[in-house]
Amino acid sequence: MIADIVSSWTSIPVRSLTEDDSERLRRLEDELKKRVLGQDEAVTAVAKAIRRGRLGLKDPFRPTGSFIFLGTTGVGKTELAKALAETMFGNENALVRMDMSEYMEKFDVSKLIGAPPGYIGYDEGGQLTEKVRRRPYSVVLFDEIEKAHPDVLNAMLQILEDGRLTDGQGRTVDFKNTIIIMTSNIGARLLAGPEGRRIGFAFEHEAKGAEDGQEEEIYGGKTYQEARDLVMEELHRAFSPEFINRVDEIIFFRMLDRPTIRLIVDIMINRLSARIADIGLMTDVTDRAKNWLAEKGYEPQYGARPLRRLIQTEVEDRFSEALLENAVSKGDTAEIDLDPDQGHLVVRRKIPESQDTEPVAEAREA
Repeated sequence: MIADIVSSWTSIPVRSLTEDDSERLRRLEDELKKRVLGQDEAVTAVAKAIRRGRLGLKDPFRPTGSFIFLGTTGVGKTELAKALAETMFGNENALVRMDMSEYMEKFDVSKLIGAPPGYIGYDEGGQLTEKVRRRPYSVVLFDEIEKAHPDVLNAMLQILEDGRLTDGQGRTVDFKNTIIIMTSNIGARLLAGPEGRRIGFAFEHEAKGAEDGQEEEIYGGKTYQEARDLVMEELHRAFSPEFINRVDEIIFFRMLDRPTIRLIVDIMINRLSARIADIGLMTDVTDRAKNWLAEKGYEPQYGARPLRRLIQTEVEDRFSEALLENAVSKGDTAEIDLDPDQGHLVVRRKIPESQDTEPVAEAREA
């Protein structure tokens, strides 16, 4: 109770007040890997940088950590940012998200830090500075950083180097306790194969024996390192050395493979089941239904996004129909299974095995 009150006064997360920081840092990697699947290299790099920052092994006046995340859509970049916010600061609401496509013009700097005295909007404060001033312990996500105007990037140099930013009213906003994450699609055009197919970051998986006996991933005829080097060259052309050198880590996210997508199905279904339980229904999703979702939702060039849409349209919508038709109601256990004859999912009330079960809602055929 006391910790909650102090937290509300100071904007310091309750967890920072009550939990040993060293213990949280020790289990940081494991906690992140529970949510971000198939990106062990990225998670490890982020965890190491955060530990360095929190243990005082880096400049104490800079943010706790600063990163550029590169990779195709749907591979876990934003999910890792959310996981960091929850793990380090106790709540996903500690994520401050800035869409940099809204800061493409020179005058957009004033939107970021607030208008100077005498200008319209002076009293409102900056969209970034106000959020961080009110929540100094947060993860700040700059989405599609390559779209920002150079003057906006220059303003961000102060954050990356000095851990602070002066707003339009002359107040200094402290960023030393923030984690800065920037995402970018830089280099995507270099990783597009014939007929517009995206081949970078493991679109085409091919294996060959390496000298050390390990399998080597091939990215459209390139090794992972070759693809990474191409994107790094593009990154250095797009951003100044001063900007890139102030970032702690530049991290590449691999494309998701089939086993990883299958694990993500479990996570998404568990979250959906928890929401359904809140309205008084239990769910039982069979393994063959999950396997069907993983197969139908697997589009490597788009990561986990097609799977999320598939679950929304073919599971959530079917539940909605069943509820509206009173085919399932509070207290029931609703079963989701694959109809082997029809080749699509069915949603039905689960009854004892000695009795027949009648389908009450069918998923659309893929």
